[in-house]
Amino acid sequence: MIEHDILVSIEPKFGKHVTADWPAAIVRLTLEMEKAGACQVGVVITGDDQIRALNREYAGEDHATDVLSFSLREGEQFVSPDDTIRLGEVVVSYETGQRQANDGGHDVDEEIAHLLVHGVLHLLGYDH
Repeated sequence: MIEHDILVSIEPKFGKHVTADWPAAIVRLTLEMEKAGACQVGVVITGDDQIRALNREYAGEDHATDVLSFSLREGEQFVSPDDTIRLGEVVVSYETGQRQANDGGHDVDEEIAHLLVHGVLHLLGYDH
């Protein structure tokens, strides 16, 4: 069985809405469906302030966004001693996801799951 190491960090104020097992399962399923080899993915569930700061610093966009992907596959790849590829990190704004779910008339869990899959697909090389 292929090893997918998913590291999840959740900003404390969103911990009552999301447990680490849930985003890890979504990311793992996405990697399995895409037949990704052994890899590691970081997931951060945060809020608008943090994602806005990241978006401003790394994309030059001074506004909150729903999801950002930070690939470690661009340029020289980092491979661990056990041949696990570090794909990168997916950062999701729970607050933006919640607004989008409300605006779209669907459940916030569905929206966050959609954002996680979207972010992982970017790490795997997919583009819009």
